[in-house]
Amino acid sequence: MSSILIKSATIVNEGKQFTGDVLVKDGFIERIDSLIDSTADKEINAEGLHLFPGCIDDQVHFREPGLTYKGDIYTESRAAVAGGITSFMEMPNTVPNTLTQQLLEDKYQIAAHNSLANYSFFMGASNDNLDEVLRTDASKVCGVKVFMGSSTGNMLVDNPTTLEKLFAQSPMLIATHCEDEGTIKRNLAHYKELLGDDIPVRYHPIIRSEEACYLSSSMAVELAKKHNTRLHILHISTAKETHLFSNDMPLENKRITAEACIHHLWFTDADYETRGNFIKWNPAVKTQADRDGILKAVLDGRIDVIATDHAPHTLQEKQQPYLAAPSGGPLVQHALVAMLELYHQGKISLEQIAQKMAHNVATIFQVEKRGFIREGYWADLALVNLNKPWQVNKGNILYKCGWSPFEGNTFQSQVEATIVSGNLAYENGSFKNDKSGQRLSFTR
Repeated sequence: MSSILIKSATIVNEGKQFTGDVLVKDGFIERIDSLIDSTADKEINAEGLHLFPGCIDDQVHFREPGLTYKGDIYTESRAAVAGGITSFMEMPNTVPNTLTQQLLEDKYQIAAHNSLANYSFFMGASNDNLDEVLRTDASKVCGVKVFMGSSTGNMLVDNPTTLEKLFAQSPMLIATHCEDEGTIKRNLAHYKELLGDDIPVRYHPIIRSEEACYLSSSMAVELAKKHNTRLHILHISTAKETHLFSNDMPLENKRITAEACIHHLWFTDADYETRGNFIKWNPAVKTQADRDGILKAVLDGRIDVIATDHAPHTLQEKQQPYLAAPSGGPLVQHALVAMLELYHQGKISLEQIAQKMAHNVATIFQVEKRGFIREGYWADLALVNLNKPWQVNKGNILYKCGWSPFEGNTFQSQVEATIVSGNLAYENGSFKNDKSGQRLSFTR
């Protein structure tokens, strides 16, 4: 489809809302105006609907290669597109871990054939692959991922010399998972001694504690300041950590930025009683005070991005006892509507949602011509009905794993259509273009 005309949408973009038309042609936004009197191959009547820039999710785990029984690039990108996410950045803890340039390129080749959404992949860092990391092409790869915590086992970077070299020499943005391994091990040993192997899941945020998060995050910030590294800390889970970040300069001038995830803005430790392992993430969902503190930091600009950390596991895996159940859950299909639910609750504005889920991600990662509704930019767009309630259930979940932590929730908003790189990929519950995603490029 070479052209699409969206008529009479309420456009949410760059801190404003206004009613207008958008003409998409050959993949790009050709014109934005109050009234466009033109013909197109496809015309969408968007009266009463809100048009957002497509969300850019800077942290997903789509499980391919090696773990495709949980999810794969095709299935999870479909779910993302249905949720208004038009671009994703995927993590290196696949099997094998993405620790060489060849393995990184292998993932790009899979996505080129199978992804409905636009895509990029992080280069993984380990204790002994610095030379490979330094070969990464910053114009074609979103960033370098460093696990400063035990979330992914053998990808843990815990050698102080390696960390110093990474932060001193990385040619591009470093994204970190921050939890202090020593603190977690001590906490786990303590509760195993008290309770044996039958530890209730409610102890998860005590084992993976505020102290563990803050020790690691503060160390990452200290290293970044020492070496002037471009640092992006992922999935902040405590109110205490939010004070490591500033809101005293324009985003494009920040060297240290931070991300909050949907689950840390939605759930609290009170939810372990009913949701159990289905809300077991690393870092852990913590207290209501932490949830409220994270939202406050999102609103005042200390936290810059809202993402998912989408990480599917099978029902069977999640139904195991706490110590055996893996951490992580699927979120891309429900991320935007979950944030719109917070809008309905009066907790965040539509403009802030567009900023945190699209504009700021594009700015932080220097994504080329995406993340904004602008003439000359790629047409990545999500058309949303803010007043079309629906309930999440097994019949409408698109994740390969077949479950959602939001099952039973009713959302007031629904994604009506998603345009990916100028292609109508999704409309009214149906997928229109199966492989429309493009590789993201970066202006670095």
